[in-house]
Amino acid sequence: MKSLWLETRLDYDGTQLRPLYAYLNHRLDGPSVLGFRGACRVDFAHMVDGEDLRAGSVIAGSDMVHLIVEFFHGNLLSAVAFQRLIAAIAAATLEDLSGGTVRLRREGDDLYLGEAKFSISIASVSAVSQLVHFAVNVSRAGTPVETCALQDWGIDPEVFGRTLIAKVAFEFESCWAATEKVRPV
Repeated sequence: MKSLWLETRLDYDGTQLRPLYAYLNHRLDGPSVLGFRGACRVDFAHMVDGEDLRAGSVIAGSDMVHLIVEFFHGNLLSAVAFQRLIAAIAAATLEDLSGGTVRLRREGDDLYLGEAKFSISIASVSAVSQLVHFAVNVSRAGTPVETCALQDWGIDPEVFGRTLIAKVAFEFESCWAATEKVRPV
């Protein structure tokens, strides 16, 4: 899996969750994880989660670390499973970077400290690939619900983002390699 951390800010609005976005815009072909920092505001026209649409939920934050993951030859279940693995990796990464002082709770694909939400995420499929958007709060500003953020613990957003994309890429490669060493039964 190829990975890239963008040096410039990019605001996420939901339009980036589309097939070949990283390839066409950032020259990452094949399975990829793209990391960047920016605000988030997803309008209903670009909202993928049916539950959020039905509830009229606002998905927004003034400053977040985002990941867009794309891989091929899977299905929606594999995208959701990998999305939840990313959430677990993000929780472990935060715990490591905080010296073990921050331990989050994972509920499905969401991360929490008490009732304060740390992450947002969605998994979907396109005609050619599986897609995941995963993001964590850098700041609590601009969020529509009670949140916690990297700033609360003094964690550098770029260090967190670069570490997370490296771990996600490694985990994908490790999973892929595991599929290539077993005999059928």
